[in-house]
Amino acid sequence: MPIDTMKAVRLHAFGGPEVLRYEDAPRPEPKPGEVLVRAHAVGINPPDWYLRDGYRKLPPEWRPQVTFPLIVGSDVSGVIEAVAGDVQGLRVGDEVFAMVRFPSYGDSAAYAEYVTVPVADLALKPPGVDHVQAAGAPMSLLTAWQFLVEVGHDEPNPLQPQPHHPVPLQGKTVLVNGAAGGVGHFAVQVAKLKGAHVIAVASGEHEAFLRGIGADEFIDYTKGKPEDTVRGVDLVLDTLGGPTTGRFLSTLKPGGALYPVFPLGFTGAEDAAKQGFTVSMTQVRSNGAQLAELGRLLDDGTIRVAVDSTFALADARKAHERAAEGHIEGKIVLTVE
Repeated sequence: MPIDTMKAVRLHAFGGPEVLRYEDAPRPEPKPGEVLVRAHAVGINPPDWYLRDGYRKLPPEWRPQVTFPLIVGSDVSGVIEAVAGDVQGLRVGDEVFAMVRFPSYGDSAAYAEYVTVPVADLALKPPGVDHVQAAGAPMSLLTAWQFLVEVGHDEPNPLQPQPHHPVPLQGKTVLVNGAAGGVGHFAVQVAKLKGAHVIAVASGEHEAFLRGIGADEFIDYTKGKPEDTVRGVDLVLDTLGGPTTGRFLSTLKPGGALYPVFPLGFTGAEDAAKQGFTVSMTQVRSNGAQLAELGRLLDDGTIRVAVDSTFALADARKAHERAAEGHIEGKIVLTVE
């Protein structure tokens, strides 16, 4: 293969997993402020299939215009192959991980052998985790952290007029819905780390896993609705969100808060405010400094990355099909030979 090409997974049209095409693509060159990373592993996330589907879940005015062909993905772990001339403190051979340019659409280019990464988006890979685990962390762990601990930026919030302000978690009761998934399993660990009593909601097959990473209580949603039995919660992080997220308002104590990770379709914020509840959300953004901080927690085992399954980059279609099956425990990761 000529030096200026690489293998990548690209879209030439929107659609189901079958539109993910493993093929030759131009190899990118780092621009000022960037490095070129030789990918060893790539994490997959919901925005990957939102893009693949053509953002059908987003309101028309939110759907970005993209140009085909385009490469999918944002999370990568690998080794620096080249460094732009203005970059200081990083060198060829450094192992790094990153969530690349998010939120941008169609320009992240992580499903590929080589990825250009802005220095501000990346951190050195923790030596205590391998590339597969590192690739599974960035978007999901940053989402949990930015919702629960520190937003990490002052960009306008596209999801609500006011900024998102996480509440202190020490001594609080936190319910995590969708606790076994990518964001959920990190949220359980982050909330526990910050001193919360954690109630995890997932299907029964995940109970042992969730108790093993810190859940104090477990609710099997297949046997009963948590909103029918739980009361007195300080904070609900609903990693599924959507139109049904309002059902968790009944679980909150006065002054409690609901954080839907996917807020679209929820229309009850005004009624919640009248009842004294806070409904707030944010949009995860790339942040290399936060990723470096979280990397230390990954390195010493304080936070663990659960890997549901791995697929070769060439089998990205199969990985998306696995994601569509649901009941994922942790993250799905692509490996790059």
